[in-house]
Amino acid sequence: MSADGRSLGIRLRERDLAAAPAALNLLESSAPADLQQARLLLDELSPQALGGEPAGHLIGLTGPPGAGKSTLLSALARELRERERTVAILAVDPSSRRSGGSLLGDRARIEHDPADRGLLIRSTAAGQRLGGIAAPTRAAALALAACFDVVIVETVGVGQAETDVADLADTVAVVVQPGSGDALQFIKAGIMEVPDVLVVTKSDLGQVAMKARRDLSAALRSLGASETEVVAVSSLPPAQGVAELLAALERHRARIDVTARRAAGRREAALRSFTLEHGEAALRALGGRRAASARLEAAEDELDERQLVGLLEEQLS
Repeated sequence: MSADGRSLGIRLRERDLAAAPAALNLLESSAPADLQQARLLLDELSPQALGGEPAGHLIGLTGPPGAGKSTLLSALARELRERERTVAILAVDPSSRRSGGSLLGDRARIEHDPADRGLLIRSTAAGQRLGGIAAPTRAAALALAACFDVVIVETVGVGQAETDVADLADTVAVVVQPGSGDALQFIKAGIMEVPDVLVVTKSDLGQVAMKARRDLSAALRSLGASETEVVAVSSLPPAQGVAELLAALERHRARIDVTARRAAGRREAALRSFTLEHGEAALRALGGRRAASARLEAAEDELDERQLVGLLEEQLS
């Protein structure tokens, strides 16, 4: 028997954290009955139902493998919980070709107290969007933002699809390790267009970490991105720079229009979802990417990704 999506949505809206695991199970299910209930759940958590965007701070955390993201997540979660902030972490893993489920299970790599009900850690599959954000993960993050103070989405690696996280998160933090040459790679790959905060890990290494920080700061200045803060942290106990990182993340969110950013992100995600499902030929039938984007920009800000895709599909028919 399918879970009652509407009641789960109401419980999340009332900040009942105990409803979160069942809600995530429903959103990740592909069973037809569950898909219907998932839509009811999301309807209860839509901007229209809430009277605005979900209040939680959506943070995207990305960076190359081995940069120390999981260790940093452990330190961030610990700092936030000490401040009595509720935290949900969605760790996006590569998908199993056989089951479609996540493979790596980041919960095993993030230190946490299993008895802490104010902290939720969940591994979620990348699906067909390897390195990016699958539709169920986007839905899960927005649902959790109605219930948790902070929702962190950790993505796999760094690549072009990593820009997906920028369309979901209020604040994107890119994690790099010193001495890896990542600063130059970011410039070459255009990844410097993505981060709102840059995080240099392993600051306990001393000069090599400080050099990485200086190089990144110089690269940002050359690109005219002086508002992007570069923070050096060490996640090893005693952790250093974690409080400063949290302050940088909060400063960024305080100076943006969260409603406008999320609405723009939903439109970009809807355009990608439409193209993924119907193909480039369908996009050309709408007059191309620019015409489709203009149609979405004319829509109401409160529409969710599913409703925006529906608008394009109506025009296609």
